[in-house]
Amino acid sequence: MDVGDLYNFVLLVVLIGMLLGVGLVVLGNFGSATGVVGTGGQVVINNTIIALAPIAATWMPLIVTVSVLAIILKLVIGSFGAGQR
Repeated sequence: MDVGDLYNFVLLVVLIGMLLGVGLVVLGNFGSATGVVGTGGQVVINNTIIALAPIAATWMPLIVTVSVLAIILKLVIGSFGAGQR
């Protein structure tokens, strides 16, 4: 990944975050709007929300941190390699 590709990466991370956020909001509103409270449908909706929540809380920051560190390492290693030419 190059510094020029950083723009595309940031857009991808923002898009995934928005999709997760909107999806969780829609699932939460869907359960209360349809009146499936107390049925198996509400249990499935709640389980889905619980399963998707760690992605936004744990995995997204980790993916961003590892990607930024990889870009920094590539820049540092590339700057040492450019001096040998």
